[in-house]
Amino acid sequence: MVNCCHINLSRFALGGKRLKKNLWIMLSLVSVVLLLSGCTEFDQPITADSKGFWNEYIVWPLVSFIKLFADMFEGNVANYAFAIIIVTIIIRLVILPLTIKQVKSSKKMQEIQPKLKELQAKYSSKDAVTQQKYQQEMMQLMQGSGVNPLAGCLPIFIQMPILIGFYHAISRMNNTPELFNLGSFLSVNLAEPSIVFAVVAGLIQYVVLMTGPAMDNPQMKIMMYIMPLMIVGFGIILPAALSLYWVVGNIVSVLQNLVIYKPWNKNKPEAADKGAN
Repeated sequence: MVNCCHINLSRFALGGKRLKKNLWIMLSLVSVVLLLSGCTEFDQPITADSKGFWNEYIVWPLVSFIKLFADMFEGNVANYAFAIIIVTIIIRLVILPLTIKQVKSSKKMQEIQPKLKELQAKYSSKDAVTQQKYQQEMMQLMQGSGVNPLAGCLPIFIQMPILIGFYHAISRMNNTPELFNLGSFLSVNLAEPSIVFAVVAGLIQYVVLMTGPAMDNPQMKIMMYIMPLMIVGFGIILPAALSLYWVVGNIVSVLQNLVIYKPWNKNKPEAADKGAN
């Protein structure tokens, strides 16, 4: 998710500095709001009486949704594991149209990159008059091509509260043992950290990045190593239920990448060129 938005923004940096600045301000504000709304209560219990917008409209509804499926498997020690798996898949499928929208926006930005570079070379002078003309032609090009630099980021703003809220729901359920017994899965206690689950989550996160758009952006390739390590690091100190959530979510992301990006086709043009030579 973050990859698509980052790629759009980094490519759009070829354009006007003012619009780029506005985009980053928007991203920063959203990040701060999400941080303040959820992270302050990350380790607190959660009940139907928990107050605040974040608790009442994001976390508790997700907790209730998980419990709904857990109750269907009542009596099974892995009932919450099954519930987490099912709800994770449902949420990923619900936000799939937003993911597809991001991909389409990213592809449109890729298509006009050569023309944007031509404009950048044409108006290489940094004086105000030249840059103003550059801005005007750049916006005309984007409008004519149906490109909206915000289109790749707005879906992320919608997805982030849901995904972060689900993450918080699992963590806070673990901090409310009198109401929720997370049980175990594959002999792993979901209420305790699991190195095995953490490592598996990290490895699958690496596959997600390998099959996604990060491979096409040199600036993002470093994330292929940082993100999996971060997942493993958090996984070995947080409840295994969260690692299970990452594992399932990342498996779904890999499948999405395989269908949407078709990574096996990326090197075909290069291979054809080499064969022709």
